[in-house]
Amino acid sequence: MTDAAPSMGAPPAPSEPPVLTPLARIRAILGGAAGNLVEWYDWFAYSSFALYFAPHFFPKGDTTAQLMQAAAVFWVGFLARPFGAWLTGLYADRAGRRAALTLSVTLMCAGSFAIALLPDYSAWGPLAPICLVAARLVQGLSLGGEYGASATYMSEMAGKTRRGFWSSFQFTTLIMGQLTALAVLILLQNLLPKADLEAWGWRIPFVVGGLLAVVVFVIRRGIHESPAFLAAQAQGVERLGAVQMFRRFPRETAMIFVLTSAGSLAFYAYTTYMQKFLVNTTGFTKDTATAISAGSLVVYMLIQPLFGLASDRIGRKTTLIFAFGAGALATFPVMSALSGIGSPWMALALVVLLLFILSGYTAVNAILKAELFPAHVRALGVALPYALANSLFGGSAEYVALAFKKAGAESGFYAYVAIVMAIAFLVALRLRDTQKQSLILED
Repeated sequence: MTDAAPSMGAPPAPSEPPVLTPLARIRAILGGAAGNLVEWYDWFAYSSFALYFAPHFFPKGDTTAQLMQAAAVFWVGFLARPFGAWLTGLYADRAGRRAALTLSVTLMCAGSFAIALLPDYSAWGPLAPICLVAARLVQGLSLGGEYGASATYMSEMAGKTRRGFWSSFQFTTLIMGQLTALAVLILLQNLLPKADLEAWGWRIPFVVGGLLAVVVFVIRRGIHESPAFLAAQAQGVERLGAVQMFRRFPRETAMIFVLTSAGSLAFYAYTTYMQKFLVNTTGFTKDTATAISAGSLVVYMLIQPLFGLASDRIGRKTTLIFAFGAGALATFPVMSALSGIGSPWMALALVVLLLFILSGYTAVNAILKAELFPAHVRALGVALPYALANSLFGGSAEYVALAFKKAGAESGFYAYVAIVMAIAFLVALRLRDTQKQSLILED
């Protein structure tokens, strides 16, 4: 990485930050949230429909082998996210949060349409999975930039007294995007014959995602720039590159890396991998597993604002300690119970339990990271350590889980998740309470 800024257009002329009315603040947050929802829908459509399109691109091997290959491509998308985070983070700190958000949704649109139109292995042979990887790389670049830009923007637009509550909608819409992908899957499972869904119906969600991204592009062109960025721009504060950011904020970046490693690993274990786990290990049908995943995500989505509101009262540090401490203790026994459970309702209750615990991290993860950095390096500081950790631990979660299963030691994955969460628990104990010591100075 270098400290050179990407040449993507000159930043606008400095101006005084406007005073936002409560209505304007809410409209800005909802505008950013709508785009975040579509970005994550496009990202999760891949994992939601992997059971159907994996044989088209990876025709050799049994179901586990095909899913491992599809999971490897899922991970490749994560490997592009640090570069997207670096590129877009620098751009957001120089040209503005709005410009960065518009760029990220443009890339996601291109990646979604590419997957929708891509010929499969029977038509293009080995070139088909190579092109799938390329499309996933574009989506990874997009999402790497989206997280930092949207987390920063929504945190800066939220008012001081309810910053945890309003910024929690960044993750609420992330879950909503995943839930929307599952809803599209359930709809297609009920509207299309199974043979049609497996043959060509899996392409539909990617077409839908591309079209929604076009709509979001128009919405994001009209949202307000954040007062924090405008204030930093007016003051002419020095912009930092990646190397300078790591040198000046080593403790903050290290803490974000560890906390994100545990949070992302647990999130992908409890959500995207859970659907496959319930089919491939527990023995539920695809439809039942999809319904369980959808039900748990609805509850999970509704919980986020409650934990965000709680963090405004008791502090972000307290909710983090709860999430990682309880998660380290609960993951192994709950996942073990899920592996042999027969009741869909009991399975739903156990998945919801894991997600309730994890909400102590996910609801505050955006605001926590944003409050650790000053405005002139905030987008890059939020995005880059997050993307690095997400690539290594979140993106690999499904592949590592399936590798443990293939080796006949599936419970090793449960222990792996618990250990990483225990490490994050120790880091959370040493974190300052960003609710009281926030570096977001504008109300």
